[in-house]
Amino acid sequence: MNDSEGPSRPLGRRAFIKAGAGAGLGAAATILPTTATAAETPLQPWWSARPSSAAANRPVAIDLHAHWVPPPYAKAMADLGRPLGNPYPLELDVDQRRKWMDEHGVQMHVLTLNGGMPWQLVTPEQGAGLARIVNDAGVEAHTAFPDRFLASIELPIRDAGMALTELNRVAGKPGLRAVHLPDSIDNRDYLFQPEFAPLLGRIEELGYPILFHNLNSDLFGRRPADAGLDNTFAHAVLGAKFISTGTLDKFPKLEIVLPHAGGAFPYVAGRLEHFMYHMGGANRPTPERPFKSYLRRFHYDYLTYHPEGFRFLVNLVGSDRIVVGTDSFNARDIEYPSAVVDQFKLPAVDRDRILKGNAKRLFRL
Repeated sequence: MNDSEGPSRPLGRRAFIKAGAGAGLGAAATILPTTATAAETPLQPWWSARPSSAAANRPVAIDLHAHWVPPPYAKAMADLGRPLGNPYPLELDVDQRRKWMDEHGVQMHVLTLNGGMPWQLVTPEQGAGLARIVNDAGVEAHTAFPDRFLASIELPIRDAGMALTELNRVAGKPGLRAVHLPDSIDNRDYLFQPEFAPLLGRIEELGYPILFHNLNSDLFGRRPADAGLDNTFAHAVLGAKFISTGTLDKFPKLEIVLPHAGGAFPYVAGRLEHFMYHMGGANRPTPERPFKSYLRRFHYDYLTYHPEGFRFLVNLVGSDRIVVGTDSFNARDIEYPSAVVDQFKLPAVDRDRILKGNAKRLFRL
């Protein structure tokens, strides 16, 4: 069976009952409430998870969603009259960052800009210059500490031609092993426009996974949502359009990592399938393959924050499609990335996949 056609190792009923015994809610396989006993340790939300011992906190995890601010980039933005707010100190200093990683069980960070990416704030020409600065800094960080840092290629995505030019400039440079893209610009689904097809084709040819992130924007317009909801629904729109536009069929080897556990996308997948396959009508073509096979064309970082959401995601797409992602890692979002997974007492193969194995496959480590 092709790897994208079904989970190669979904967690079965017995494994999930074991993993969720102390959660205070029933395991995903049964969807029945249970009561934790005094001897059981409830599963913790991500911000509260702690390692059980020093041995359990050894640097293991490969974090695919770990933002950074290269100092030359911060200076360049200030020179353009657009200084960057207040970056966290560890996002600027790779030496101090390594110390934090050692103390918190992280082997490697894949460096990306955050939601304040500059592409909608600057001209395409300015964006091209900023992308060169960030990408060259990524090569330097990897060269200095090759076992601790990889970097994603940042692209001046307002202009498809300039983005392709920058991708070709840095293709194959040490440590640049992914492409980092915003899921939209000014709420425009730019990536599915014809002029971006050569860029997607080149990314596929290079074998680089695309790490997506929201670009700070207002998806809800004049009806503002609570903090965090814009991102989750933007990811749902992105995932759905990769399927409905036929983009996944056109680029069958393209690897995609959705942040924030895919946002709302996994949760509304059944509704999307119903409308794509049963409510299409003559003007809406049905995708070529079974819907759930498309769900497994994506990887998802594990940022559900609640254990119940994590069990749902693993059950939906399989442990071989989930990776570590901590977002603003040093803002106390997630202090101990491995502890998040270890509390579930998963089978060793599933633990290894999520903490590092899937990342090694994606980045060909």
